[in-house]
Amino acid sequence: MSVAMPRVIGYADPLSVAPGEPIRFMVGTLDGPRRYRAEVVRLVCGDTGPGGPGLKTVRLPTSIEGEHDGTPQLIDAGSYAIVEHPEAFGALGRFTLQAFIQPTLVPVRPSPRRQVVMGTWAEDRGSGFALMLDETGALAFLIGAAPVSTGTPLTARRWYHVAASIDLAAGTVTLRQTPLADHAPSLEQPVAITTAIRAAPGPAGDFFIGAARKAVEDGRLRTTWHFNGKIDRPSLLAGEHPIGLWDFAADVATDRVTDRSPNHLHGRTVNAPKRAVTGHNWDGSEMDWRRAPHQYGAIHFHDDDLYDAGWRPTLTMTVPTDARSGVYALRLEADGGPEFWVVFYVRPPRGGPRARAAFLASTATYLCYSNYRMRMRPGPAELFIGALPIVDTTDLLLMHHPELGASTYDTHSDGSGVCHVSRLRPIVNVRPTGRLWNLFLDLCLLDWLEAHEQRYDVITDDDLHTEGLPLLDGYSVVLTGCHPEYVSREMMEALAAYLGRGGRLMYMGGNGFYWRVSYPRAHPGMIEMRRAEDGTRAWVESVGEYYHGSTGEYGGLWRRQGRAPNTLVGVGFVAQGFDRSSYYRRTAASRDPRARFIFDGVQDEVLGDFGVAWGGAAGLELDAFNPALGSPPWALVVASSEDHSNAFQLVNEEINVSFAGADGRFSPAVRADMVFYEHPGGGAVFSTGSIAYVGSLAHKGYDNNISRLTLNVLRRFLDPAPFAMP
Repeated sequence: MSVAMPRVIGYADPLSVAPGEPIRFMVGTLDGPRRYRAEVVRLVCGDTGPGGPGLKTVRLPTSIEGEHDGTPQLIDAGSYAIVEHPEAFGALGRFTLQAFIQPTLVPVRPSPRRQVVMGTWAEDRGSGFALMLDETGALAFLIGAAPVSTGTPLTARRWYHVAASIDLAAGTVTLRQTPLADHAPSLEQPVAITTAIRAAPGPAGDFFIGAARKAVEDGRLRTTWHFNGKIDRPSLLAGEHPIGLWDFAADVATDRVTDRSPNHLHGRTVNAPKRAVTGHNWDGSEMDWRRAPHQYGAIHFHDDDLYDAGWRPTLTMTVPTDARSGVYALRLEADGGPEFWVVFYVRPPRGGPRARAAFLASTATYLCYSNYRMRMRPGPAELFIGALPIVDTTDLLLMHHPELGASTYDTHSDGSGVCHVSRLRPIVNVRPTGRLWNLFLDLCLLDWLEAHEQRYDVITDDDLHTEGLPLLDGYSVVLTGCHPEYVSREMMEALAAYLGRGGRLMYMGGNGFYWRVSYPRAHPGMIEMRRAEDGTRAWVESVGEYYHGSTGEYGGLWRRQGRAPNTLVGVGFVAQGFDRSSYYRRTAASRDPRARFIFDGVQDEVLGDFGVAWGGAAGLELDAFNPALGSPPWALVVASSEDHSNAFQLVNEEINVSFAGADGRFSPAVRADMVFYEHPGGGAVFSTGSIAYVGSLAHKGYDNNISRLTLNVLRRFLDPAPFAMP
């Protein structure tokens, strides 16, 4: 059985745009040139299937609507550094290449893969030179047709000093690979060989670190033979005189590669390799790269890193001045293949009128999950989700096109975690169809607002990070999405300040405000995230590399940095499960006069035993009240979930010692708490504590207890009357 995949894909820049502003779309076809159709629509509701309202879109007439000729656009994935001074490398007669390296992907048997440490080799010209690992993982030097090799493979994740000394007049090369001492026992010995060579470097070319030139296609450089692992202190000497001494410990937060030699042959990194990583001499005495830069002199390169796809803009439009604020998409279709959605956001007019309610789109979280590949990874997926994994066109598209990059839930080809993700590439899983997750589920909330004729604006995490509190000024209430998991310091501080000024916040999900992210200034459109120290995580950050390279901020959970989600929204992440959702039961606190407005017209004791998100309002990922982590002691827990299955497990940070019974059948800690509290600034917070919650809003034509109590909260939060402290 064959599964049809999209035949045209693309991405947008910028992600968030105001009416009257331009937006560019980079569109490329797959498998050859073809015609495609483009249409801009506002997304109201996703395709929730027979149990929900179904897909709802509103066409936005634009100048780019219609048929277009499409051609493929290439992506050159893989990170490296390049020194674009070819004149410095063309007249070498006796020279030495040397570096400290830690390879992380060494073949267990010979493979076609070569990995360049550094050099000028150009595959399309068959000229230049390169210090590299050969097909067996042994150190080799290439000049001319065939490389010479030590014949001794290196060991993955072990540090070495490697060098190649070349004397073209004598026609010799000496290769040295020396393992460095570390805490792990080893039987490896230094290897050195001297052998004859009979070739010249050929025409001068750019100097690459971590890759080689493949060709120039369609006006763009293509690279090959990417190195997987760390390179520290690479240098090139002519005799005893330095040509380049590249210091990776300098300018860590940028793409600059600094040359400490008198020649100042500075370079730049491409595709955002991981910086602020431990070097060959890291001794564990310091964990912050800023305090011991001499121990953080390495860069970790990967053959699948990707920052900017670099596609040509193919469609450009100006957002109509009368366009409503909302979630929009460019819908692309070609030759009967499935449609592809390029999602973007139209914020309210700059300086113009605003709605009183704002939906804060979790664009940081959407990006961290972008091009998620875990369903296709071998492993215990069935045990994780408690059901048979089902793949769809997005999984297959990513399998066929790995150059599209991965999510922060995936690992690189060398097994290290993906800590950089970028929106400057086609993203296949931010769309109104497929799985009920993130944006798709958030559209259930927007659909509910539309059903109740409630005006709202859409703003994004990216906007909030950049503009801070002024972005929120004038809004009576801000509603989050179902899963605002990833947030920056700037976002946290803006929301806290908003509440301090009397703002009202409706936290409409679970597992929110959990991981810290940074937005690198040197790489607009990218997020950095390091899974440090603790937490429920798909991979574990490398030891000594918990501090972000882009900002120097300590990575990991906000909970581990004194700002647990509880301090902002009254609840924090405690459990997850993916087999079925459950319901809430009202508590005695729901009868408190302070909570009377929440349950006006709601007679039921059981809340949300229905919904499109696995059958209930309390499911997927759950948050609970905990004063020890900063939940306000005067807050009211007005309902709590119950009857979760054994697929729901307490998260790592909730367990000091593993024990039987830490699941939904036996542990009362596995629950979602619905919480309300008044803020000392005059505002208030309402939290649902469950990702699945918004999937219950549309049940029975939006006439149900979850819909009613949520509408009660929204109307009271729009009421300017201040909340009195209890």
